Amino acid sequence: MSFDAETAGNNPEIEMQFAVKTVEHLEAYEKLICGIPPSKIKFTPIDDELYGNMLDEFPELKFEDNLRVLDEEAMKSPQGKERWRRFIMPYEKRVTDYNFGTLIRRRSDELYSEENSVLVTRVQFYAIEIARNKAGLNDKIYNEAQAKKNKA
Repeated sequence: MSFDAETAGNNPEIEMQFAVKTVEHLEAYEKLICGIPPSKIKFTPIDDELYGNMLDEFPELKFEDNLRVLDEEAMKSPQGKERWRRFIMPYEKRVTDYNFGTLIRRRSDELYSEENSVLVTRVQFYAIEIARNKAGLNDKIYNEAQAKKNKA
């Protein structure tokens, strides 16, 4: 028996497992950027390649303002989806869970919240967060967490 994703209905158990895994990932990442200087975070063995290829495909992300606040509309427009698909597909066999749905913070200077979360693929998450870390955009989160920790 073959599985046809186009005609398959939503399975509540699978959706719940997806939601749990997504929340576990965001909690782990938030803990990571609050506990380790973001410039020291390494996601994959090919972080530099992901970063370079993202900047080649999305030169607008060289500008900190475009990384600081993600333009969800542009990312999810038909043209944006196609650009991201071209970027993501070469990593299908190279990055574990390369296209797994992952939440990213829309604004880099705030923690995750319902209003500050955008669903992206794992490769998009890695590429954008690598760029944010290199640009120092996640330092505010780290510094605030350290100050809170030192105060307590």
